[in-house]
Amino acid sequence: MDASRARRVCRTRRTRVLPRLLRPGAALACALLLVAGCSDTGSGPQARSGREGEAAQAAAPLAANDLQADYERVIKDVLPSVVQIQAGDSLGSGVVYDGKGHVVTNAHVVGENRNFRVTTARNEEALAAELVSSYPEQDLAVIRLERVPDGMKAARFGDSSKVDVGQIVLAMGSPLGLSSSVTQGIVSATGRTVTEGSGGGGTGATIGNMVQTSAAINPGNSGGALVNLDGQVIGIPTLAATDPGLGDSAAPGIGFAIPASMVRTVAGQIIEDGRVTDSGRAALGITARTVVDDGYRPAGVAVVEVSDGGAADKAGLRPGDVVVRLGDTDITTITSLAEALAPMRPGDRAKVTYTRDGDERTAEVTLGEQ
Repeated sequence: MDASRARRVCRTRRTRVLPRLLRPGAALACALLLVAGCSDTGSGPQARSGREGEAAQAAAPLAANDLQADYERVIKDVLPSVVQIQAGDSLGSGVVYDGKGHVVTNAHVVGENRNFRVTTARNEEALAAELVSSYPEQDLAVIRLERVPDGMKAARFGDSSKVDVGQIVLAMGSPLGLSSSVTQGIVSATGRTVTEGSGGGGTGATIGNMVQTSAAINPGNSGGALVNLDGQVIGIPTLAATDPGLGDSAAPGIGFAIPASMVRTVAGQIIEDGRVTDSGRAALGITARTVVDDGYRPAGVAVVEVSDGGAADKAGLRPGDVVVRLGDTDITTITSLAEALAPMRPGDRAKVTYTRDGDERTAEVTLGEQ
């Protein structure tokens, strides 16, 4: 997956839904029974095989009923914790974080707005809310309701380290303005690093350790809940992949959610301190820009400014240097540098390869915090 092909998915206006016509079809099933040998006792291998088949057929609907019951139980339990957020003329979703009216959502859902209208699953009346703080670097934000309505409860957040590929998950939110919608899928992958576009209100954030899911994530789902069958929120749906071969339209079945661990880290600090005080995101401590070669192809990241006392400053980098590799990863653009840094933590050591006056050099850098 090319990380640059992900896009934000919250912006939507209320959409008319047209009925879908179903085309009638017919199916013809033929069965041919082959008999070898005979038995007049009904106790031979064929008879036993028939009983086993009947038992398997009986078990299949029971298993389906159990799974359906799990879905219904989780939806009933979690949906009251998922809200619709109106930010200006756009709609997104949010998850109730605590009993004090704090709601966590995406930074690109709130945008530049400071006041919002929030609708819950059990209350059609729009509730007023205001921004606590937004952290675009991780595409997360917290808003707070002026009044906590009856029936609203905080979601339970799961352990991101226990999320496994193949796990069944439900995505809950307000796709296309259809509040309290639920889609189903699985965890397709974990540990993805994805970069959001910066156009049209996007934050341009590069986010590491994201959960990839096949559950449908459509415009309006951003900021909602990706939930396991234990009723725990394991992520905040944020991005959907786009297919450049289809005019950058959504690629079905490829969406990404910010893991619950990062959501708790960011939201907890915002609620406690009013802002993020410890991002956990690694940084080189430079201001930089992408440079191109003679063929106008991206060829590295030029250092424009070095933060005093930052990681690059301590390692001896200076303005004019061009970073071309971080560890074993080639660096050609600002985005590729951000993606290389995303899985790392402040305090990690990394080898930086750069050019200065045409000469290639290396430096050991202890990464700082973004």
